[in-house]
Parts: sequence; C-alpha cells; structure tokens
Amino acid sequence: MEAIKIMRLEIRENRSFLRLIAALFIAVGFAMAVCSVLILWGGASPVEGWMLMFKGALGSRFAVSETLTRATPLIFTGLAAAVAFRAKLWNIGGEGQFYVGACMAVFLGTRGETLPAIVMIPWLFTAGALAGGLFLLVPTFLKTRLNVDEVVTTLLLNFVVLLFVNWLVFGPWKDPMAMGWPQSAPVVDTAMLPVLMAKTRFHLGFIIAVVSAVFVWWFMAYTTWGFEIRAVGSSITASTFAGMPVGATIVRTALISGGLAAMAGVSELCGVKGYLTTDLSPGFGYTGIVVAMLGALNPLGVIAGALFVAMIYIGADSMSRAINISNYIADVTTAVSLLSVLVALFLTTYRIRRG
Repeated sequence: MEAIKIMRLEIRENRSFLRLIAALFIAVGFAMAVCSVLILWGGASPVEGWMLMFKGALGSRFAVSETLTRATPLIFTGLAAAVAFRAKLWNIGGEGQFYVGACMAVFLGTRGETLPAIVMIPWLFTAGALAGGLFLLVPTFLKTRLNVDEVVTTLLLNFVVLLFVNWLVFGPWKDPMAMGWPQSAPVVDTAMLPVLMAKTRFHLGFIIAVVSAVFVWWFMAYTTWGFEIRAVGSSITASTFAGMPVGATIVRTALISGGLAAMAGVSELCGVKGYLTTDLSPGFGYTGIVVAMLGALNPLGVIAGALFVAMIYIGADSMSRAINISNYIADVTTAVSLLSVLVALFLTTYRIRRG
C-alpha cells in the first residue's frame, strides 16, 4: 500500500506524434498476442488463424470491398463519438441516432420519385443529419438545463428508437409486398448510392464518409468553433472564465455529433439494403465508440480505427469457416485492442514517478 502512496503522475511535456503512433501499434500488437492464446486454446495455429483473418479481409477484390463497406458506417459513428467526446459530451446514443437517420431516409426516399439522384442523395444526407442532430438535442437540453447525466439518457433513447422502428416496420411502414417480413417499402432507385465496384456492395457512402472525416479534422483543427469544442472539453471552468459560449458550444457539438451518427444510418440504408428493418445495424452506434477511442479521438485516426475494426469482423468470419474458431474472436480482439489502446494513450500522456 505504501508503494502505491508514493507513486504520482506527471503530464509529459513532450508528447510526440511518432511516439503516439508507435504506442498505438504496440497496443494493437499486444491485443493480437493476447488473442493468439485464445486461438491456440481453440485448437488452431495462431499464425494460420491471423493469416486466414487477413486473407478473409484483404485477400481478394470481394474481401476488400466487404471490408470497406463495413467500415463506412463505422467511420460516421466513430466521428460522432470523437467529436462529442472531445467536448466531454458523452454521447452513447449513436445507435439511436443511426436509426433516426435511416427513418428519415425511408420517409423521404419513398416519396421523392421526381428528384434526380444528384439532388436526392444530398437531400437525404442533409435531412438525416439534421434529424439526428435535433434528436441529440433532447438529452443535451436535459444535461445543460437540468444536469441530467447524458450517458443514461442517450443510452436509454437507443432502446426507445429501436422500439419505435419495430412499431413502424410491423405497423404503418410495413411493406405489403414483402411476403410478411417486417420491413419498410424500399426507397426509390434515385435514392440508392451508386456502387463503386462492379458485382460488390461497395458504394459511394465510403467516399462521403472519408470526405466527412477530413472535413471534421479541418473543422476541429482550424476553426473557431472547433477550438471552442476542444477548449470546453479541456475545462468548462476555464472556458467560461475566458468568455467562451459554453452552452452554445455544447449545443453545436450535439448537432454535429448526432448528425454524423444519423448519416451512418442514411449511408447504410441507401447503400446496402434499401429498406428499413430492425436489424439494419449490428451495433454500429456502439462500435463507433470503440472506433473513436482506437483513433485517439482524431477524425483521421477514426478512419484507421474503422478500417481495423471492419477488417477484424470481416476476417473473423472467414477464419471461423476455415478452422472452426468462433467468430466471437472478433469481439474479443476489438475489446482487448480498445483496452490496450486506452492504456497506451494514458502512458503517452502521463509519466509515472515515485516519490
């Protein structure tokens, strides 16, 4: 106990970018080493397992297209979490905002037959982002006015939205032509995102997601609003003392974060399925939090984090089929990677001293 008492933390003065990148790579390598034990325990060779995983994710034209398709909504939801967390707005409701965007896409995409694709697609993304942003304002208002914990409210709203979607696809939006399956009517053809690679599902949403990440990076790094978001996240007291509009900054952060998560729903609905179901998302909103942390809350890092997570999930399916290792190894790998990265980020920020 005394050994613990004499330990103290010091903030590192020189936190180089190269050291941060090296720490992230070491953290991911450590996670893979830990998961290698599980593969060995499952009766397979870890080397063979990882080779099969990488081959399943990147070993063919189709595999690459599936990895990029899976990464697309993760980039959006990762950006949503990264922006919110930089302002210390703990938005856990990316899953609900995802479905809000998807609902808006269906609502407008089944009624705009006269609009050409060049107008229809931006219209759906804009309307979806606006709906998602406004939806996140509800818990944000409760946080700023009544001091209600946004972790609880945003998390609970996920279930509210999912129940609402369930009611829609079993009720007023149920497609009579779907042979009894609980799904909405498909959006019109002009609402569907163009496929970028023939005979695959890889669609324009990936390009929009990457451009969005670059824009968010520029916004956070070089604009006054981006600086205010980072300042409020560093210290609300200091920001208030400096005369910054703290309340307005949190509201702007909510609009941006909710909008980005909703764009994931628009992208997935208009790029892959074309209609609304209750299983449209396998948890993109929650996984976006992991992606944001793997990317160190940096919008460009989010792209790398989304590609890594997508590669793990797509590759795990292939590995599971080949050597009979459960594809739950993807969940374990992602979770251990997250913990390792958090430790790495901590150690690159603080130095542990004795005395």
